[in-house]
Amino acid sequence: MNLRGVLSLWAAVLACASFGAAAGPVNINTADAATLAAELTGVGPALAEAIVADRSANGNFASAEALTRVKGIGSRIVEMNKANILVSEAEPKR
Repeated sequence: MNLRGVLSLWAAVLACASFGAAAGPVNINTADAATLAAELTGVGPALAEAIVADRSANGNFASAEALTRVKGIGSRIVEMNKANILVSEAEPKR
């Protein structure tokens, strides 16, 4: 395989890897811990469980920034995920 073929193969591998890493929109007021951990960057199983526990104890989150009330979640995690965080169901497109 020549250099061009190797570079093409490498580009294809990177393109496929980026699809798997992309997080999708997630409603932080309805998602279970497994979904939160899978969809939010920087949120593993323990933080996801903490989000669900906080939501159960204190009610729904009014905004993405409200996630910072959960111990272990700071503004950096919120900023990394802001485009993918929903607090209500998206309105249907007409």
